[in-house]
Amino acid sequence: MTDIDAGSAPVGGAAPSIRILAQFVRDLSFENPRAPDSLRQAGAQPSIDMQVEMNARGRPDGLFEVDLKLAATATRENEVGFQVELLYGGLFELTAVGEEQLEAVLLVECPRFLFPFARRIIADMTSEGGFPPFMIEPIDFAGVYAAQRAQAEAGSGQTYDA
Repeated sequence: MTDIDAGSAPVGGAAPSIRILAQFVRDLSFENPRAPDSLRQAGAQPSIDMQVEMNARGRPDGLFEVDLKLAATATRENEVGFQVELLYGGLFELTAVGEEQLEAVLLVECPRFLFPFARRIIADMTSEGGFPPFMIEPIDFAGVYAAQRAQAEAGSGQTYDA
């Protein structure tokens, strides 16, 4: 088990913790539309467009499913080199997490646990596709969460629920 936040107030006297019960690939797609020509191009580095999404939902058994979606498209001279999309999930048990912290824990802390495994899968997929491994830089999940929350509030005028 891992502490969520040393400064958080325990619920019912217990220390907050996160337990990962399972991790899994929910969906994986890799496209190399111009192969083998795209593998032989030299010159400028491709431009990479990276997208990150996090989603979470509670289950009737009290556990939580968290999805981390990573999508990357590499283009060079307006032509797609590769596209990769991964939806990586985890099943989490949260203990002693207050209601006011639940959303942030599910959409910031849980994706942090999933990220290294999702990163490796994408690196392996791009390598198997004939490209150098695409190593995703560390992601500021708190920043992504804040942006998703702001977008949801702006679009609906309501608060974001996990």
